[in-house]
Amino acid sequence: MPAVRIAPTRAVRARNLLRTVQNHPPSCPCHSNPTYHQTQSSPHFHRHRPRPRSNGLAQGLRRLATPSPLPDYAFELAASSIRFGPGSTAEVGMDVVNMGAERVMLVTDPGVAKLPVMENVRKALAQQGVKWEEYTTCRVEPKEASVKDAIAAAKPYNPDLFIAVGGGSAMDTTKMMNLYTCNPDADLLDFVNAPVGKGLPIRGKLRPLIAIPTTAGTGSETTGTAIFDLTSHQTKTGVAHRAMKPTLGICDPENTRTMPSAVACSSGLDVLCHSLESWTAIPYQQRRPRPTNPIERPAYQGANPISDIFSLQALKSVIKYLPRAVADPDDYEAQEQMLLAATLAGVGFGNAGVHLCHGMSYPISGMNRSYMHNGYDVSTPLIPHGVSVAVTAPAVFRFTGPSNPDRHLAAAECFGVDISNVKQENAGEVLSEALKEFLVKLGDQPRGLKQVGYTRSDIDVLVEGTLPQRRVLMLAPGLSGVQEEDKETLTALFEEAMEY
Repeated sequence: MPAVRIAPTRAVRARNLLRTVQNHPPSCPCHSNPTYHQTQSSPHFHRHRPRPRSNGLAQGLRRLATPSPLPDYAFELAASSIRFGPGSTAEVGMDVVNMGAERVMLVTDPGVAKLPVMENVRKALAQQGVKWEEYTTCRVEPKEASVKDAIAAAKPYNPDLFIAVGGGSAMDTTKMMNLYTCNPDADLLDFVNAPVGKGLPIRGKLRPLIAIPTTAGTGSETTGTAIFDLTSHQTKTGVAHRAMKPTLGICDPENTRTMPSAVACSSGLDVLCHSLESWTAIPYQQRRPRPTNPIERPAYQGANPISDIFSLQALKSVIKYLPRAVADPDDYEAQEQMLLAATLAGVGFGNAGVHLCHGMSYPISGMNRSYMHNGYDVSTPLIPHGVSVAVTAPAVFRFTGPSNPDRHLAAAECFGVDISNVKQENAGEVLSEALKEFLVKLGDQPRGLKQVGYTRSDIDVLVEGTLPQRRVLMLAPGLSGVQEEDKETLTALFEEAMEY
C-alpha cells in the first residue's frame, strides 16, 4: 500500500529548506557534505568548519541570546572482551575459576532454561567444582516488576560473579541484578537514565559478568546498556554506563541454532537498526554538553571513526546473511555470521549510540495493546524489539538523509543500490526505498504502525512516550532539542511511519 503523505506545515517546510541549504549548498563542493570526523589538527578544519545545523530562525535567535554548552572534543571506546567460536561455551567454568569467583549466579529465562546451552553451562561449571545458584524467571522484554524481582533474588545470595545466558532480555536483567547487588541501598531510579531517573554515574566497580548470547541481535554482550519497561512511569527506559558492560562475552554460534525463524528475523532487524543508526548519528564533536569529568561522558557519544568501522561492517553482514538465516534454519554459516554481526554492531552502537528508530520504538512496544507477532510463543501482547525499531526505519532515514547524504548513500549502496547517478538531495529517499524492499522480502513484517494496531489517534501519546528518550534523541540528526519543535518533527515521523 503506498505511504500516506501528510502535507508539512510552513514551519516544517522552512526548517527543511534551511537544513538543505546549510548542509549541502550545491555550489560548494567542500560544504556540500561536511566530513563527519574532521579534527582541529586538519588544515581543512579552520577554513571549512561544519556549522551546527539550524532548525529555524527562532532557534537561531535563541542560540544568539543564550550561550550553548560546549560540544565534546573526545570519544572513548569501551567494549567487553569477546570470545567467538563454536563450542566455546565449554570454557565458561574455567573462566569462572580464572576470575577467582566462588559464588556464581546463573541467570536465564524459562525458555532458554530448557535448552542444551544451559546443560552445557552447568556441565562446565560442575567440572570445575564451581558452586552456583540459578535464577530462571527473567521476563522476555523486561518490565519494572520483573527487574525488581530479579534484583531481590540476587541480593541475599550476594554472588561474586554473574553468568547471563539468553537474549538481550536475560543479559539486561543480569546487568541490573549486578548493579543493584553492588549498590544495595540505591533506589531503582538512582541510575536510570535522565530525565526519567536521576542518571547518576556508577562510581564503584561491579562484579564480573559473563554473557552468553543465544540470539543474534541485541549485542548486549558488548555494551553497558540495560533496557526495561518502567511501568510506574509508563515509559521504556534503562541504565547506560560503561561500568555495566560484561567482563566477557562468549559468542558461541552453536547456541543460536535453536532460534526460531521469527526470533532470528526480529533479532537481525535490531542489528540492522543498530548499525544504521550508529552510522548516521551526529558526530561526537557535535554532542553537547562536554562533560566536566570523564566519568560523566555518556556511553552513547555520537558517530566516531572507530565505531564507524564496526557499524558499517555489521550493516553489510546483516544485508547479506539475515535473509539466508531467516529462510533456512540449517544455514549455519548465515547464523554464525549474524552472531558476529550482532557483536560488531554492539561495539559500534555501544560507543556511538542509536537515535530515532530506537527512541520511537520504546513507546511502540511499551504501549502495545493487542499485537502478538507471529512465531513467538507468548501469552501476552508482544511487539518484538527488532520489529518495533524496524517499523519506523523507512520514515526515519528518509528524514535524516539531508544530515549527511554521503553516509546515507553509502548505506544504500550496501543494499545493492547503484548510487553513481543519485543526487545528494535524494539520499534519504533512496535509502528509505532500499529499506522497504529489504523488509518486504524478509516476509512477515508489519508494513507500518497500522499493522501493529496503531492509528493516527495514537500519535500524540506515541510522541509523548518518545520525548523522554533524551539519551538517544540527543544523537538524532535533524532534531533541534527544542521540545515544541521536536514534537512537531516526531509527529510527522509517526504519521509517515503509519504505513508503507
